[in-house]
Amino acid sequence: MTAPHLFGLLPDEIAAHLRSEGVAVREDEALRVMAHAVSPTGANDAMKRPLSMALKADIARVFDGSRLEVVERVEDPADGFVKYLFRSPDDAVHEAVRIPLEKPGRFTVCLSSQVGCAMQCVFCATGRLGLARNLAAWEIVAALAHVRSEAPGRVTGAVFMGQGEPLHNYDEVIRAARVLSHPCGGRLRAENIAISTVGLVPQMRRYTREGHPYRLVVSLTSAIESKRKSLLPVAGRTSIEEVASAIRDHALATGDRITIAWVLMGGVNDGADEVEALRALLDGVPVRINLIDVNDARPNGFRRSTDEERGRLRDLLQVLKAPVVRRYSGGASRDAACGMLAATRHV
Repeated sequence: MTAPHLFGLLPDEIAAHLRSEGVAVREDEALRVMAHAVSPTGANDAMKRPLSMALKADIARVFDGSRLEVVERVEDPADGFVKYLFRSPDDAVHEAVRIPLEKPGRFTVCLSSQVGCAMQCVFCATGRLGLARNLAAWEIVAALAHVRSEAPGRVTGAVFMGQGEPLHNYDEVIRAARVLSHPCGGRLRAENIAISTVGLVPQMRRYTREGHPYRLVVSLTSAIESKRKSLLPVAGRTSIEEVASAIRDHALATGDRITIAWVLMGGVNDGADEVEALRALLDGVPVRINLIDVNDARPNGFRRSTDEERGRLRDLLQVLKAPVVRRYSGGASRDAACGMLAATRHV
């Protein structure tokens, strides 16, 4: 049986594994084990206290100590986005992106949840890879831990918007989010963790039922059934009405606005027909709209909306009485922007 990895465990699980191997460990020691593994430089003074040599030896014996290899680290000089290409012990490669926030010295990390993706979104380079496998929780946490170790400031958030469909790898993503939001783990506030989905309804309903504190982002991209099916083939197998119902129920359960991500493609989904369909679909649901410019490097790929097209859409969206934000998608010159992650080295 494969040994468990510390990066994928909560303190009570760490203690249980050690005790099952005959190691007597106190609760405070299990907290310190987690802190030393996941966030050694950011833990408070009590958590920084050294572990005994005997406990260190037991940890090495009981747990998997694998690490991710950094294959490449590239920074976009235009906006400071940094893409990391990681290799796991089985040679699978996946990415994370360090994103600078408006406040200087603050960053969030875009995390992958899978190696590749099965959703086949036609505007996304990751979707064209197909799915190789799910990432384990420890790999997700390890990616953030490494990015944080190099950040010239504080990493204050994480978004599951890298390679993969997070809710297609539900259990490992939720486990990673729990580790990342633990005060002795990633130390991120739960509200600063966002989990994105293209609209996997059974998982969305499970997420709502379980009451997780992380922000849910739904990549709708089109409110017109036929168009959405052509743009998001796998997600389109579920009717847009079912997705809308799950969005409505999540907003009702949480009392919060739910974020609707809209990958904006010129002449495709930036017209009045989309606004009318979206109004009919989500009328009365508290939402915020994030407009994300498409990033498609193919010669015959989707083009970005012009400033005029984008401005007209924003004006039309006012009918929803919802905040509309254009989300900056940086790192394009290093293939680090939304929709460009394809597990390749930048040349």
